Amino acid sequence: MFSPLGLFKQTPCPEYPHCSLTPCLFSHDHSATPHKGSVTQTKTSAAHPIEVDEETNGVDGPRKRRRVSEDTQDKSLLLEKATNSTSGTSRSSLSTRTSARPATKASNGQHDTLPRTASRAISPPARRAAKLPASELASTPATSQAKRPIFQTMANGSGSPLPAKTVPLPKVKAPEESLNPRMLLNPPASHPIRLRLLTMLHEQMTRLNDQIKKCDDASKAALTLSNSELITQALDEEFQIAKGSSAVYQNLIKSRIAVLKKMKLPIWKEERIKKIAERLPKAVPDGPITFAPIVTDLTPAEEIAFVPRLAARQEGLSRHGYVTAMPTETELETARKGVESAQGWEQCDRCNTRFQVFPGRREEDGALTSGGQCTYHWAKPRRPERLTGTNEPRDLKYACCDETLGTSTGCTKADSHVFKTSDPKRLALVMPFETTPVSNRNDIPGAVCFDCEMGYSTLGMELIRLTATAWPDGREVLDILVRPLGEVLDLNSRFSGVWPEDYTDAAPYDKGSQQVAADGTPRLQIVDSPLKARELLFELLGLDTPLIGHALENDLNAARVLHPTIVDTALLFPHHRGLPLRFGLKMLMKKHLGRDIQMGGSQGHDSKEDARAAGDLVRFRIGEMWRRMKGEGWTKRDGEFFPPVPIDPPVMDTERALA
Repeated sequence: MFSPLGLFKQTPCPEYPHCSLTPCLFSHDHSATPHKGSVTQTKTSAAHPIEVDEETNGVDGPRKRRRVSEDTQDKSLLLEKATNSTSGTSRSSLSTRTSARPATKASNGQHDTLPRTASRAISPPARRAAKLPASELASTPATSQAKRPIFQTMANGSGSPLPAKTVPLPKVKAPEESLNPRMLLNPPASHPIRLRLLTMLHEQMTRLNDQIKKCDDASKAALTLSNSELITQALDEEFQIAKGSSAVYQNLIKSRIAVLKKMKLPIWKEERIKKIAERLPKAVPDGPITFAPIVTDLTPAEEIAFVPRLAARQEGLSRHGYVTAMPTETELETARKGVESAQGWEQCDRCNTRFQVFPGRREEDGALTSGGQCTYHWAKPRRPERLTGTNEPRDLKYACCDETLGTSTGCTKADSHVFKTSDPKRLALVMPFETTPVSNRNDIPGAVCFDCEMGYSTLGMELIRLTATAWPDGREVLDILVRPLGEVLDLNSRFSGVWPEDYTDAAPYDKGSQQVAADGTPRLQIVDSPLKARELLFELLGLDTPLIGHALENDLNAARVLHPTIVDTALLFPHHRGLPLRFGLKMLMKKHLGRDIQMGGSQGHDSKEDARAAGDLVRFRIGEMWRRMKGEGWTKRDGEFFPPVPIDPPVMDTERALA
């Protein structure tokens, strides 16, 4: 009825040598090597079991279960059937005989008939062996190749056995995502259009990735992307373009597809290398970092004499958070009554949730606050830059997670809620303000750079670290940890850089001694209260000593200090839209001095670095001002600065003038 195609010619006949079928589909030549898809396989001895390695390359299709101990019983069953068969057996009888169900005796003494597949283990198909050079193949005995575990033979391809535990290191897997555009609150196009463009983008990336696979250079393994990584990269690029303006979405992504379509392999490799470099941590130099010197054309003594010209005027600063006068007793009494009537209820500084604070802990469970965990965004929302030629509204996005304002409750969790107060009257209730005393000491620095780190306690935001450096040389004169007055809720380590272990390892403050940790770094010393820290700061200041810093109202309020001579870099480099807007210290250093500071990430800031950075910005501003003043005719003598001498007007002849 049909002609055989020869698909089973390499498979040994199960009824051989008693097969009576003239046009048998199977092979009767048992000397031939079994095909890789044959049913029967050479039995592997117990001393050399086949080790299945799912990561082995070159295996086609899914694997079957391994042949187990019923192998011998199954073969004997076939031989027994072959012996009992007659030569006149027809095709139908053969079909009936091969489908006979062997009876097995159950534990209860009854016979239970099961299908043959239930009592017979299925052997796995033969694996494709690794191709060896002809010279090595000739010198390798066939028996050793057959008995060697398969994955060991394929691992090195040379025939030398490898340890059973030698497994290639797993590659870092990309998140499993489907080739489906990611959701956006305001998508720039319909889903079918985005899907079509995303598919085209993925096809071009796959084409370039396949070209890398065909390369033989050493960079092949590092630059090749898996299927999951290709999908993730295509989704990332499409998502970044889709978050922009919808008016130019299709133009931008079509341009990217066209670039990839014309891209050559070397350029694609350069792009891959750049993406890999972005994920690597930045190299940190072994030695101290050196920067270009700041040129002011003045000596250190002349710089100290010049810096009072940069001091901020006290008038009007109180509107922007600076405390310029102590609260009166009436104001303090009003604030005290307000705190008592609030009964500890505050508003969270992070998530704006109302919660209650229990100074001294709640008696029932020892809790310091109510409300449970705090879910918040640790970065402020910012408006992305507007694309050229577009007038579409730009939604505010959080810098920490790139979520749009109002669409996410938070990306970070804290154990408790925290609060902060900036009202001078409430601040004075916790710790009174004090004006810098008059000092007659001659060993105080000419100017002091000052920075504080704050954390949250049951009394609000308190001082936890105070740092002061001499100006203009940047020499450290004070750097201490401070134990807050209230119970600690959160050290705000992401920004303060102060961690619980810093308090654990800190030694009591001893003025003249410096302790070093086991790793060679100096250990911070600790004082018992902010009052003691302020007392140590006053030892370095006089009323006329310039106090330099960035956004000094926060630091001065944390230490409860009133100082008349402040040099604030937030005021020296004002925002073009005026207060309360201001530039950050990190941005100012990058813009004016080309330096990167506050690069610790989640490890927090370093108050010593911030204090010295503010001092360098002041020196930069002094250099600019002095060069402009010299152009106007100013001169300096003996550390003093003199304005240009006015030129007398020429003497006019009276008679000629009257004529």
